Amino acid sequence: MMPLNIPTVEAEHLVLRGPEPGDFEPIAEFFADEGRSWGFGGPQTRNQAWRWFASSIGHWVLHGFGFWTIVEKANGQPSGITGIWGPEGWPEPELGWVLFAGTEGRGIAFEAATAARAHAYAHFGLKTLSSNIIPGNTRSIALAERMGATYERSFKNVTHGTELVYRHPAPDDADGGMGAYA
Repeated sequence: MMPLNIPTVEAEHLVLRGPEPGDFEPIAEFFADEGRSWGFGGPQTRNQAWRWFASSIGHWVLHGFGFWTIVEKANGQPSGITGIWGPEGWPEPELGWVLFAGTEGRGIAFEAATAARAHAYAHFGLKTLSSNIIPGNTRSIALAERMGATYERSFKNVTHGTELVYRHPAPDDADGGMGAYA
């Protein structure tokens, strides 16, 4: 695979790294699970998941930012994805996250998304971020609120229909939107 110069971000218990070929299998499993992927545009067939995975890698080339694979330092296993996503039709770049089966409830999404947000503010020149959340995705809403994001408005997403926009603290807010990762 050709190197893409995707930065690696270290957090206390996690590493955020660029996607690798072996990361496709957990992505395909995630998208195949309707109960897990509905808030992220799923379910999707294996072919559709492959296209999403490939476009996610291409997103880094086109925008200079994208989704990292979340890897736990303790076991080296991929636990999910997090990063900045801004495809055609989105009103602005957004901070997103997904955890793979069996990884919830341990603070992984909070640590990963907070580190991704801090890196985006410090290195991608972004002045603000939102998270677009499908109504009913109470776990993502709770995480966004735990990160200090507040509900701003609803909008019609070209892909997912109505989504709720949660605005994250900006870099010049009290903690710079950086949390523990400043």
